[in-house]
Amino acid sequence: MANFLVQKSAPLYGEVEISGSKNAVLPIMAAALLAGGECEIIEVPKLKDVEVMSELLKSIGSSVTEDYDNNRIKISTPAGVSYEAPSDLVKKMRASILVMGPILAKTGFVRIPLPGGCAIGKRPINLHLKGLHALGAEIKEDSTCVEARGKLSGGNVYLDTPSVGATENIMMAATLAEGTSIIENAALEPEIVDLASFLNRMGAKIKGAGTDTIKIEGVKELTGCKHSVIPDRIETGTFMIAAAITRGNILLRNVLPDHVKPVIAKLRECGVVIEYNDESILVIGDAAELIPTDLKTLPYPGFPTDVQPQFMSLLATIKGPSVIIETVFENRFMHVHELNRMGADIRTEGNNAWLRGDKPLIGAKVVCTDLRAGAALVLAGLAAEGTTEISETYHIDRGYSNFIEKFNGIGAAIVRALD
Repeated sequence: MANFLVQKSAPLYGEVEISGSKNAVLPIMAAALLAGGECEIIEVPKLKDVEVMSELLKSIGSSVTEDYDNNRIKISTPAGVSYEAPSDLVKKMRASILVMGPILAKTGFVRIPLPGGCAIGKRPINLHLKGLHALGAEIKEDSTCVEARGKLSGGNVYLDTPSVGATENIMMAATLAEGTSIIENAALEPEIVDLASFLNRMGAKIKGAGTDTIKIEGVKELTGCKHSVIPDRIETGTFMIAAAITRGNILLRNVLPDHVKPVIAKLRECGVVIEYNDESILVIGDAAELIPTDLKTLPYPGFPTDVQPQFMSLLATIKGPSVIIETVFENRFMHVHELNRMGADIRTEGNNAWLRGDKPLIGAKVVCTDLRAGAALVLAGLAAEGTTEISETYHIDRGYSNFIEKFNGIGAAIVRALD
């Protein structure tokens, strides 16, 4: 297994091209199961999670052609697909549950093991099942797997919380249901909008994606199409923070600034200068001495929980007190112990973290506990004296395309080494 060796960095300077969104491409790949023809997806990031989803679709019966050199995938799915997803693939990735709605809509029956993924807190699938049940599915579940069967028809679904995955699964299933379906208290994330755009290109009739009420008129069939995935807003936020934590100057291309407004606002509160247009963001981290700020994670359009660990690393380098309140996942402070091993002064209680950035960070041996925690440790390593050795870095490969290459291209010194 590979470790990352991260050296203290001079200010990072240069340009970074942001890849397609991990959280958008995975449901889009799952939605391709619904099509009666070939789907070509472009701006596909080369990620371990994309590879797992590709293998999962193949195991169900789809034909998948990967062209990662050109960031493209082609998916064709026959009328008769397997109703069961293999447990060894499903348990590797939380997003595997997203094949449930499409398989059920296409075959009338699906059996899927409970999914795996990052251990950042309880993420039950009860809202997925509630939604599918509202569309007419009969649900059976035990401690290891869940089954759903039945011909789907239009229904009204009110989500107790605006779950992204549940919104996506229900929306996909409803495209082939007979009649009209409405999802209330739906998630608002840009990835929901991108999925709806893909489905509509296939012939679906979806309105309201990006609002809290989504209306889906069922159609008899969907066809293949070509679709370009939106840029990854979490990767965008990570490199924005990299400019700040190294007091550097980075130009980010292939971005949608509207998707990272909360990150822009918080970085500006710290004293970071940010300039942007429709397609690029310039982050200047050395314009003034940075000051601490407080933040609270919230569902979109609030500050994203997936950027909280990286921002914590930044705050650990800024003199003075700050507070982080995590409201999305109850176990998303696992990186705190590792940052404290590097000399950070962070105390947690419940979903609150109190930081004092008065101590310099020092390189240490730390463990990547999940995807975004891994990115946070790399950022901390760039600011820490000496060498930071990060283990369990396969988490990072799950969600960042060409991670080391992009960082080293703007002046970092990160090496992948076998432990």
